[in-house]
This record gives sequence, C-alpha cells and structure tokens, in this order.
Amino acid sequence: MKNKKHREGVVYSTNPDFEFNFGEEEEIETLTPQQQSLKIWLDRKGGNKVVSRIDGMIAKDEDLQNLRKKLQNLCGSGGTAKDGEILIQGDHRDKILVFLLKEGYKTKKAGG
Repeated sequence: MKNKKHREGVVYSTNPDFEFNFGEEEEIETLTPQQQSLKIWLDRKGGNKVVSRIDGMIAKDEDLQNLRKKLQNLCGSGGTAKDGEILIQGDHRDKILVFLLKEGYKTKKAGG
C-alpha cells in the first residue's frame, strides 16, 4: 500500500463520517538566515567516508536543496540534503563556516 506508513495505528473507526487525511502534513516555513542556528559537524558515514554535516536548518525542502547546491559548488564535491540536514562529502567545515557567516546565518563548528 502506498500510504500505509501514514496510517499506522489506525485500525478501525466506528464514526461513519471519519476520513483519514493522508497528505495533510504541516508545511514548514523557511526561517531567515538571521533566525537560523546551524552547527557544522564532521561525521563518518558508510564505508568510513568523511562528510561535513550542517544540522539545524529549518526550511522548506526547496530552500534546503538550494543551499545544498550552493555548498556543493563551493566545495567542489557531492552531497545530499533532507530533514533539515545537509551532508557534503569531505572535510569542508572551514569553507562552509565562512560561507554561511557571509550569508548571514548564525553558525558554528561543533564536535571536535
């Protein structure tokens, strides 16, 4: 079933007017760069590959993907973005930090 995961926990309703709304998830609004508080981490993902992880972004998926593209171009490497998190392949924390600060984001390096 296509939407099975969206209706987990709903087994049966005795209400004849009950309608289960599958796609009505609350839309996230993108905060301005000055309202964002981002952290830049160095992580190891599958196969012990090093990635720079930008965490804490509150934005629509479209805006998150736009920032990912800018960071990929800046660093000259691949990456991905979902659920408020951007992963850029390699250790590019310093480049990313300088770029995000210039763009007006509140950000800092986290971890070690």
